[in-house]
Amino acid sequence: MTHTTTMIRPPAAVRAVREATTMAGRNLRHTLRSPDTMIMTLAVPIMILLLFVYIFGGAMRVDGHYIDYVVPGIILLCAGFGSGTTAVGVCTDMRNGIIDRIRTLAVRRSSMLVGHVADSVLRNLFTTALVVLVAVAIGFRPTADPLRWLGVLGLVALFVLALSWLAAALGLLAANPEAANGFTFAYMFLPYVSSAFVPPDTMPVWLRWFAANQPITPITETIRGLLIGTPTWHDAVLAVAWCAGIAIGGYLLAGALLRHRTRD
Repeated sequence: MTHTTTMIRPPAAVRAVREATTMAGRNLRHTLRSPDTMIMTLAVPIMILLLFVYIFGGAMRVDGHYIDYVVPGIILLCAGFGSGTTAVGVCTDMRNGIIDRIRTLAVRRSSMLVGHVADSVLRNLFTTALVVLVAVAIGFRPTADPLRWLGVLGLVALFVLALSWLAAALGLLAANPEAANGFTFAYMFLPYVSSAFVPPDTMPVWLRWFAANQPITPITETIRGLLIGTPTWHDAVLAVAWCAGIAIGGYLLAGALLRHRTRD
């Protein structure tokens, strides 16, 4: 008697999650095994925090303590640095043949991108937690209750997700990893021209309008309001809208570029 075994394939959604989890685990292992990436991920954000608090902080004039004012900006700046690593990783995978190997397997090509984005979100949230702990140790005194901390976590995660999808698209667009890293520097400067480090009122008139209306300002003001004051609904709605728009735009652009780059 011959027995026939029928393989039952799991639902598509389950397979997609498994593939993305596998790719995210691969990227996390690469991060842990790379000393340079670990330094960029952990040490640089803390050095920037100490730089602004102890060197520039004495010259800044804001209401209250400068460290309470600047920590939300440092959190967003750290997310920019972390997303640069994502752009380089995506570009490297496209050049070293990883995407060609994935195309020979029964997995989605997009799992490579989803894995990089998931790795970026986890890595940046860990870095953000570390920066906040160091900030508290040197004098940062947030007054947020647990509900507001949850709001900060959600908005930071949404912001990192948005930057990560944008970085993935830039990684696909770049010709080499050096160019991918250079592309991300363009938006890493946005926090400097916002309310992240100084009030826009202190800037020249021609720059003040841009600083007050670019995406980083409402996101910074919402996080600052949640941590040490009262956020306004106007800033909160704008912050979520900007993050969602950038995330959707980055996701669609990355998907289109991946299909173009892997077209048979």
